[in-house]
Amino acid sequence: MAVACWASVLVVVALWLSGRGVQLLGAKPADLLTSLGRLTGLVAADLLLIQVFLMARVPIIERSYGQDELARRHRLVGFWSFNLLMAHVVLITIGYTLTDHSDLIRETWNIVTTYGGMLLAVAGTAALTAVTVTSVKIARRKLRYESWHLLHLYAYLGVGFSVPHEIWTGADFMTSSLARFYWWSAYAIAAGAVLVFRVLLPLWRTLRHGITVSSVVRESPDVVTVRMGGRGLHRLPVRAGQFFIFRFLDGPGWSRGNPYSLSAAPHFDRIQITAKDLGDGSSRLARLQPGTKVLIEGPYGRLTGDRRVGDKVAMLACGIGITPLRALLEDLPYAPGNAALIYRARTEPDLVFRSELDQLARRRGINVYYVTGPRIPDRGSWLPRSAAQMRDSDALLKLVPDLAEYDVFVCGPDSWMDAACTAALDAGLPPEQLHQERFTW
Repeated sequence: MAVACWASVLVVVALWLSGRGVQLLGAKPADLLTSLGRLTGLVAADLLLIQVFLMARVPIIERSYGQDELARRHRLVGFWSFNLLMAHVVLITIGYTLTDHSDLIRETWNIVTTYGGMLLAVAGTAALTAVTVTSVKIARRKLRYESWHLLHLYAYLGVGFSVPHEIWTGADFMTSSLARFYWWSAYAIAAGAVLVFRVLLPLWRTLRHGITVSSVVRESPDVVTVRMGGRGLHRLPVRAGQFFIFRFLDGPGWSRGNPYSLSAAPHFDRIQITAKDLGDGSSRLARLQPGTKVLIEGPYGRLTGDRRVGDKVAMLACGIGITPLRALLEDLPYAPGNAALIYRARTEPDLVFRSELDQLARRRGINVYYVTGPRIPDRGSWLPRSAAQMRDSDALLKLVPDLAEYDVFVCGPDSWMDAACTAALDAGLPPEQLHQERFTW
């Protein structure tokens, strides 16, 4: 995928070169700025399409990288695209100002009001600016997931609004049949991927399986399990450890999807999720009524047993991160005594599924360790305050002495996962035996 992305950028640069891009660099300042403006605009548009494609959830790409890595690359490409877009706007405007011997304000007004598609391009730039600003880490922390997700959909408007401007006034579109072929193909591939994998495939699976809510079970004051049934759910290409984006048709706000991991291995006619009250989407789960229809998108994620190296498994969970790991413990093959679960929570009541985990442990021979207590202040650690005298890796080896022989799966809050993964590697775990997937946005 990375090679394909770089290749597309090289194609765009080659098309710019074929359109006298280099010759204009040595011309007068106005031509130099205009030519550089064309180049930055072309590369920005190409990166924007790559950005859309990365999050189109194409199965082969999603399984190769995982949603956490795709989201990271999507964000990185997005920032580069936006910065180049701003450079394009500045360079083109100044270049045209020098060419027309005008002042900057008058020329800007002239470009916006007289050039074909420019009003739509301005609207598209505004939409992309909103998406970029809300993608900065500080802004994301202040937004609810539902609000962020809704704002992020404006990226599609930004892409769509830019097309008329590129077709009607873009020199590379107007003068090169090869460039037109490339750009139309790129837009078709990006739009087709979104249409097929984000719209048509989820709609087909939803209609085919007819999923509805069967029951809602409160696991703790702020954690609920939603059990769902449907037709032929065994035909869903889902594995324990994966997640879906769910939309529950229970009234206003149903269109805002939320990602939830399966909290039990999928069965013939039922699936279930378990979630903590962390926002509008998860808080409404407790109010769902049996019979509520469900739209699904997925499955996604690669926190599965496909990448196991050996025959022993150790699960490191914190808080609601137990959900995919519980499903994996139930589903994966392993001999009695060859599985371990270390479950970290702040208090005993926060240990979700404790009775079920105890039953599963007795049935399948799992060594379970519940680690509770407040976190250690001023130290990034997976341990509670009561174990502050121990090194993270030493504590892990005390519970699982032969850790290097295990495949280790980790799920929980980001900072806790960082500490747990570092401890596992420091304890001698080979990196290829460490399996994790982040669910941050």
